[in-house]
Amino acid sequence: MLFAIICQDNPDSLEGRKKARPAHLARLETLKQEGRLLLAGPFPAVESDNPGPAGFTGSLIVAEFPSQAEAEKWAASDPYHKEQVYHSVTIKPFKHVLP
Repeated sequence: MLFAIICQDNPDSLEGRKKARPAHLARLETLKQEGRLLLAGPFPAVESDNPGPAGFTGSLIVAEFPSQAEAEKWAASDPYHKEQVYHSVTIKPFKHVLP
């Protein structure tokens, strides 16, 4: 089943994001190679693809996992979580309808 992993960043977490980004992207690339990643990306803090020092307010990942417990386990081991980038993480089942 698909799950939406909705992450909210801590204030001033941009440096932690930069530090953990390569490992974070590697994990997403693994999901992609396995055919399990629907979409992933950050929420810019300002209306810009490159928000500069304003940074980001969180992230959204929609991917396939065998269960909610497996999605939670995967999210808990994310490098951004370990670097304390994320203030909170919400995981919900997701039904892909369109497109």
